Amino acid sequence: MSTALLDVATLEKLISAAVAAPSIHNTQPWRFRLDPDSLTLEIRAAQDRGLRHLDPSGRALHVSVGCALFNLRLAVAHFGWAPVTRLLPRPGEPELLASVRLGGPARFTPPTQLYEALWHRHSSRFPFSDRPLPTALHHELAEAAHAEGALLSSPETAEIDRLLRVTLEAERRNRADADRAAESRRWIREPDESALGIPPAAVGPQDYRDQVPMRDFGAHLHPSTLAARAFEKRPTLAVLSTPHDRRADWLRAGQALQHVLLVATRHGVRASLLHQALEWPDLRDQLVRDPEDGRVHAQMVLRLGYGPQGPASPRRTAAQTLDQDTFATPGRAAAVSG
Repeated sequence: MSTALLDVATLEKLISAAVAAPSIHNTQPWRFRLDPDSLTLEIRAAQDRGLRHLDPSGRALHVSVGCALFNLRLAVAHFGWAPVTRLLPRPGEPELLASVRLGGPARFTPPTQLYEALWHRHSSRFPFSDRPLPTALHHELAEAAHAEGALLSSPETAEIDRLLRVTLEAERRNRADADRAAESRRWIREPDESALGIPPAAVGPQDYRDQVPMRDFGAHLHPSTLAARAFEKRPTLAVLSTPHDRRADWLRAGQALQHVLLVATRHGVRASLLHQALEWPDLRDQLVRDPEDGRVHAQMVLRLGYGPQGPASPRRTAAQTLDQDTFATPGRAAAVSG
């Protein structure tokens, strides 16, 4: 039997790792609470940061929380504990989306490079080169998604063209919808003490050919982002999907998405997320059309490639994200034995 202490410094590191995850519009729609008796970290939805028009069902919020959950699991294992994870652990508390108990000594320690990648990963909305991804990397990314209960498909040229057309149609609808356009614009902001939203410099240019439909956050409001550039002629896309489409599946999809993004980051591959078509039910249904996949549900479209890293969006601190009573006692520590 071994005993380890969870001190404040380690707790802060665990939470900082979790909040390094991506979230739609960098809303960071999560908050954390530590139960010191069971040494369990709870992740709850921050409903006040949900997107009422773009994400009325909360699906994207759950996917975002799933990304943070994967980072938390990874960090817990990195520090030597077994992450005992439960999704939607208490049905009577719908805002409690997941919990991670710090169990006994980890039987499996994830690669250090994967943990290090979470501190460097962030979305790049800039043009990529036309250099293709190695076949072996496609397989490795698919294996990462499979490990979390999801499917990652790498479409061929004709299917990529179709996915781009569906995404372009969704982007056109978003631009024409005053409520959705306004909701997107509200999250473009210079970094401040809230550490929420996307800095204008990270929005990136639009594709002047409109071949790669990057989201228009309202560039006309930000002269620095008005430039239009040529994006890659043949973007590399991947579609992340799950066999079912319940809240737990959305959380699994988020974990799979983050696992895929961290593996890509390890290999120097950048990523941006083409979420627009997922915001329209009829277009979302068109994202998966491979009969070999059966009836699966699209959860994310990824654009992958080699290119500039781009500016990072800010993140809230552990103190901003944890329930206030967590740090009430200076130097507080909790013991776990296994």
